[in-house]
Amino acid sequence: MARTAPPRPDSSVPRGNSEPRSPTATAAYPTKNDLPEAGRREAVALLNQRLADCIDLQTQSKQAHWNVKGPSFIALHKLFDEINTAVAEYADLLAERVVQLGGIAEGTVGVVAERSTLVDYPIGLSTGAEHVAALSDALAMFGRTVRVGIEEMNELEDAGSADILTEISRGVDKWLWFVEAHQQGG
Repeated sequence: MARTAPPRPDSSVPRGNSEPRSPTATAAYPTKNDLPEAGRREAVALLNQRLADCIDLQTQSKQAHWNVKGPSFIALHKLFDEINTAVAEYADLLAERVVQLGGIAEGTVGVVAERSTLVDYPIGLSTGAEHVAALSDALAMFGRTVRVGIEEMNELEDAGSADILTEISRGVDKWLWFVEAHQQGG
């Protein structure tokens, strides 16, 4: 007998004692951080968006790690796992920065599914070439959104957040290079 998933609840309607999931649900806690409160609130919302994309990228790299097949299996299996580990660290940097600014890090599966701007990872892939193509697309897309985030933080005069995003950008560019190398050459 085929099982069907229950309908997904409306994410804007509170479940139990939970708050609605929306960018406006981002609360600010008092902090002695001297960045202006309005700028901190805006930075928190923008960082939470990058957090959703980052967590999505992490799950995409794990999807590739679990399912890759073919003659380059072990090299790609290990590479995709290394990417997953690095991206998990990026997510932690983003989430902790949100909290440092007095916000709430919003990294649940539901929030990520609702907010991520990355293209959905194709589930049916198996060959190394297919996973390399899909993951390089995701890495490139995330790298672009991170660079946009750097500019947004510069406009908010939040050098700390811009610095974190710059660090992430450098790392993502390195991983993109490693993945794309499997598409290049002989």
